[in-house]
Formats: sequence, C-alpha cells, structure tokens
Amino acid sequence: MVDTEDMLATLKVVKRNGRKVDWNGTKVAVAIKKGFDSIKNEEDEYKYSEKDINRVFNAVVKRIEKDYASAEKIKIEQIQDLIEEELKAKGYEDVYQSFSEYRERRTASRQLFFGEKKQHKFLKAIESLGLKSAWEEDAKRENANVDGDTAMGTMLQYGSTVSKEFAKAYLMKPKFAEAHDNGDIHIHDMDFMPMGTTTCCQIDLKKLFDGGFSTGHGHLRQPKDIMSYAALAAIAIQSNQNDQHGGQSIPAFDYYLAPGVLATFKKQFKQAICDYLDFTEFGNFINMDRIAKDIDKLKSIEVDLSEFDHYAKDSDEVKRLFKMSYDKAMAKTNRATYQAMEAFIHNLNTMHSRAGAQVPFSSINFGTDTSPEGRMVMKNYLLATDSGLGNHETPIFPISIFKVKEGVNFNPEDPNYDLFRLSCEVSAKRLFPNFSFIDSTFNKETYNPDDYRTEVGYMGCRTRVLADVTDPNNQITPGRGNLSFTSINLPRLGIKHGIVRGNETDLDGFFEELEGLMDMVKDQLLERFEIQCSRHVYNFPFLLGQGVWIDSEKLKPGDRLRKVLKHGTLTIGFIGLAECLKALIGKHHGESEEAEELGLKIIGFMRKKTDEYSKKYNLNFSLIATPAEGLSGRFTNIDKAIYGKIKGVTDREYYTNSFHVPVYYNISVARKLKLEGPYHALTNGGHISYVELDGDTAMNVDAFEKIVRLMHDNNIGYGAINHPVDRDPVCGYTGVIGDVCPGCGRKEGEGVPIERVKNASLNTCGGR
Repeated sequence: MVDTEDMLATLKVVKRNGRKVDWNGTKVAVAIKKGFDSIKNEEDEYKYSEKDINRVFNAVVKRIEKDYASAEKIKIEQIQDLIEEELKAKGYEDVYQSFSEYRERRTASRQLFFGEKKQHKFLKAIESLGLKSAWEEDAKRENANVDGDTAMGTMLQYGSTVSKEFAKAYLMKPKFAEAHDNGDIHIHDMDFMPMGTTTCCQIDLKKLFDGGFSTGHGHLRQPKDIMSYAALAAIAIQSNQNDQHGGQSIPAFDYYLAPGVLATFKKQFKQAICDYLDFTEFGNFINMDRIAKDIDKLKSIEVDLSEFDHYAKDSDEVKRLFKMSYDKAMAKTNRATYQAMEAFIHNLNTMHSRAGAQVPFSSINFGTDTSPEGRMVMKNYLLATDSGLGNHETPIFPISIFKVKEGVNFNPEDPNYDLFRLSCEVSAKRLFPNFSFIDSTFNKETYNPDDYRTEVGYMGCRTRVLADVTDPNNQITPGRGNLSFTSINLPRLGIKHGIVRGNETDLDGFFEELEGLMDMVKDQLLERFEIQCSRHVYNFPFLLGQGVWIDSEKLKPGDRLRKVLKHGTLTIGFIGLAECLKALIGKHHGESEEAEELGLKIIGFMRKKTDEYSKKYNLNFSLIATPAEGLSGRFTNIDKAIYGKIKGVTDREYYTNSFHVPVYYNISVARKLKLEGPYHALTNGGHISYVELDGDTAMNVDAFEKIVRLMHDNNIGYGAINHPVDRDPVCGYTGVIGDVCPGCGRKEGEGVPIERVKNASLNTCGGR
C-alpha cells in the first residue's frame, strides 16, 4: 500500500464542476473496487480478490506520484484515464471494458440532466435498484425489515436512494458527505434526513390509553378490556413507525397493560355472578346493580371475598356462589390475557407500515410490576412467546427485554422471581427475552423505586435514553428516544496509526485524528438537528400530534420542535474496537492487558468528548456501541480495497460489533463479560453484550440463569444469550436439530430445509 497521504499531500483534484478538492486516495480505491466488483464468474460469484484491486490501485498511485506529485492539480478525468490504462496494462480486460462502459454511461447521464452539477448523482444512485435483486445490491438490503425484492419494497428503495443523494447534495456540508462516502464515518438513515424524522421512541401507552387516541383515520376509544389494550398497543407501534425511521419500544409493558387485566376481570366477575344468579332463587333478593358498583370499585384482581358477605345474609350457599364466580372470572381473565398476548405477538409479526413493505421494528420492556394484574400480563406474554407463531415459529417481534432488579425478581425470595425464572426458560428455547439490569451503576443513577418511569428501557437493538441534561428534574424513559446517530470507523484509524503498516504505534496521532472525526460528527449531528427542529407538529401527526414524544402535547400544530426534541439524544457511535486494537498494537482486548487498557482509554476518550459536547451545547450527546451488523461489512469492504487484506483486521467480511471481543476468539463466558462490562458504563447511548452458546440450552435452564446472573454481577446494562434455535417446518419441532429431527425422524436434506435462527441477526435497529 502506497502512503498517498504523505506523497501527494499538496495535490489538488479538479472535479467536473471546476471545484478543487484535496487528493483523497480512498475515493480512487473505491472507484477501482466498484469496477472489479462489477465482474462475476459463471457461478455468479465475484471473480477478483482484494489483491487485484490493490495491484491496480498501487500502480495508479505510483503513476500519479511520478507524473503529478510536483504539479499543483490533476483532473478527475485524468485519474480515470490512468485507471483504464493500468487495467489494460495488467490484463484486466473485462474490468477495463466494464469500467469504460460505465464511464460512458455516466457521461451520457450528466448530459441528459441539463448539465446541472449535482443532478446526475440521482441516476447513478437508482440505476441498479430496478435491475438487481436484494442479495446483489447493498442499497436493497440496508433495512432488514424491508423486502427490497417486492414491488413496494423496491418503490421504497427508489425513494430512499434518491432521498439519500438529495441529502448529500443539498442538505449537508460536502465534507460530511465525502467522509461518509469514503468510509471514515457512516451517517445512519441518511435517506430520512430531508424529512427531519427522529430515530426511535419509548412509547408511553398510558398517555395514549387515557381517553383514547387517533391514528389520523379515526379516533380509537379508551380500551375497556385486555384484548383491546393489546390491540391498541400494536396499533400504537404501527402508527408511530410511520413518523420515525427507527424502531418503536414500550418501556413498561406490564404496568401499561395491567389495567386491561383488571377491567376484564371486573366484566367477567359481574357476568359470572349474573350467570349463577339466573339459576338460583337468590336472584330475587340480591341487588345485582349494587354488586356491580362494588365490583367497579375494586383496585385489584386479588379480592377479599368477605367484602361481599353482607350480600350473603349468613348464607353459605351465597358465599359459595361468590367464590365460584370469582374463580370462574379469574380463569376467564387469565385465558383472555393469554389470547391477548398471543394476538399481540401475531400482530407485530404480520402487520405492516410504510406502504405495506415493512414490519415495524418493535420492542417491549417488562419485569418489575409486582401487582397481580401486571404479573398476569407477563406470565401470559412469556407463555405465548414460548408457544410461538402459527406453525410454532420463533417470533422475531417484539424483541422482549426482561428488566432484572434485586428485591423485585432477582432472588428466589423476590415477588417476581418466578417470572424471571420463566423468562430464562423461554429465552433458552426461543432466544427472547433479552435481559436488562436496573442495578447496573449507570442505570440506577436516576432510578426512583417509586416511579417506574425512571426504570431504564432499551430498544431491542440496544439504544438507551435515560439521563437528560436539559431537564435534570425529570429524567425518565417514556416519551423519549434517539434523534440521530453517526458511527466512526475505528479500524481505519488503527491502520493509519498502528504497527500494521510497519511503523511504530502513533497514539498521539491516533487520538488527534479521532478527536477531529468526533468534532466533525458532532457538527454533522447538530446540522441534522437543525433540520429536525425546523419541522412542525403537523409533519408528525402521531408522534407529536398525539403527544407520544415528551411534552409535545404542549405544542400547537404549527409550532417548531426544538423545545421538545431537545429531550432526545444526539449520538456518536463506533464499530470494530477489536480490529482497531489489532491494527494499533497487534492484539485485541481479549488477548492482552495492554490492549484491554488501551481499549478502555479509546472509548473513555470518546465518552469524555460527548460529555463535553453535552455541557457546551446543553443537548444530550451520547456514545453508542453501534448496532452495526450491516455497516461493519461496508467499512471492511472499503478498507480492504485501500489497505489490502491485513491479518486480524481486514481479513474477514466484517468488523467486530462495537466493543465486543471477537466471536471467533476462544474465551470463557465469565472472562468475556468481565472484559465487556466496563464498556457498558461508557456507552450511555446504548450497548449490548452477547454470549454465544452451543447445544440445547432448554435442557439446562440452571446454567442459562447463571449466565444472566454473571451479566448482573459484571455491571452489564443489557445482554443477550445466543444459541441454536432450529425448527422443522414439517412437524413443527423447535429446538436443537442435528442431522435427524427428534420430532419426526426425518433427516437433514430430505424435503423442506430445517430452519435455523440466531438472536444476533435479529437485534438490529431497523437493520441499519
């Protein structure tokens, strides 16, 4: 790899519009890579490797160094000419032909678009969407919940791609767009920037349920039983998804749904008494209207039946009637609650938003309501999750998160310990729930045991919004969410300043460039924040018009949004800490104490910077361990084209997720959680740690629970346990399936393939 930064530092590149920009070897490498990527073999696989790309790139750089290093400028057409010459000289005739033809098409497109300097980018952006399938075209896979191969999915991708190019051309400073295109940073959900949407929200269902709400196409009355509570909860998630570009979460599902259980019980109790009275002579002297009024006053489904003794007039038969009615009402309420939870899960895995092309990314948090109604909601939700969908499939949505709290559900003597145990049993079979920990030092800083709104709530992808510098006296979870986030490519900084290029590690240079990137991202987030604040309440009829976002009920339809959006978070993310450390010093944080210390120093530095931004701008800047299952591949592909295949850094198809110890590295569960725990305290914008297990965890729930307890003891904020979950679509058996299905005995490869699912692939925030 030629060090172009030093040799060509003063060279200017003249763009087609006449503007001069600094030499950027990355853009040249990306252009060459696209040419090679366009060529496939007969098996429809990419024909060339990174070595081929690097061979041409280095040759082009040497030519430029020789012919133009002493010059002041070079035209972009001259660079492309050199690329074509080197492709031909080195025998890549097919790549040369493809590159040359594409160049001619781009020239024609620019002429077609009236010569405007930016308009031609639109044709470039959309030309592949209608011609390629989702597995061929990255843009069609950017959102995991949108099927880019369907008609509506493709239509959305057309709009998304054009919107993204419009944002880069007209809504952001060129340096931000260039940094994104070059792979220095990744601006998430850029396609939604022109609309000014926010990312996600923790929905306060109580606020919506009280008095009912409107979806814009009719007003829904306040729910009166658990079935309508659950149905309206799903509708709220679907409706809010249309006003945001990220996910939707419910922070206290058990507390919000509990009143529906009580309402259902009251109906059933009154109906049961009426039914029994119809078959006895007691109906002649017992006033059912008075009984109904007394039942309406009940505050809980746990009833002291002696309160109704005055109706019995010392009759044991009447007392028995009330007892039978109560038991029948409880059984029917429990059954109705199960059916409501089952319907809720089915709805969230089948209902669509955004022109019918996307299943809403939904999450729910629960676990701390100790009331009998809240406990009934949780138990039946877990049982419905355990049962699965119609053909016993593991439901993907909602991503459920059990909130663990000492004194509430963590120890055997705690009132909700049985539900914690049940959550472990279900997760060991179905991958969910995941687990969050209120006792973590950073999650209990603002926790008030008398106010469940202060309990931490996570989006399924890991986003966390709790502290609020703009309102320190009202630091709650409901009604708040992330505004936008942008991620930094840490491995690239490691490569540029580390030992992998034959130099000594330059930590001063590393931190100096990291600080510069963070300052740039901060400015980019503020630029986007201004776009969001310029919108009006009427632009978001559900999120703001129905008061879902905190304090938005105080605004008028024409008001701008700064006074309420300030409660959200502006977030800087990162991926590939492990590869960054390998590039810097040759080992990642699982391999040496030196790397462990350096990793914490790097992420600690980033957190310190976001805290400084929060103080300076009085906005909630935060640091997130980016949910980057898709992004990691984008960064890797670009860096591999520039720097080649570097062992332990760019030699895989992905960069390791955020601060995680690499999944391929052999490490014990206890050691992994101990290493990753400190990063949870630093990443106040969100985090998750995964534990990877083999074998059938459903057969050893005790071991599963011990791992959850290890998470708690290592100050993990949010954790998940990955394990094999297989399903035979023929017989419906769910569990670990080897070569032979334990349910029906058929062998792998006979008929319909076995379905195999893993949690990590599901925990993506909208797939971005």
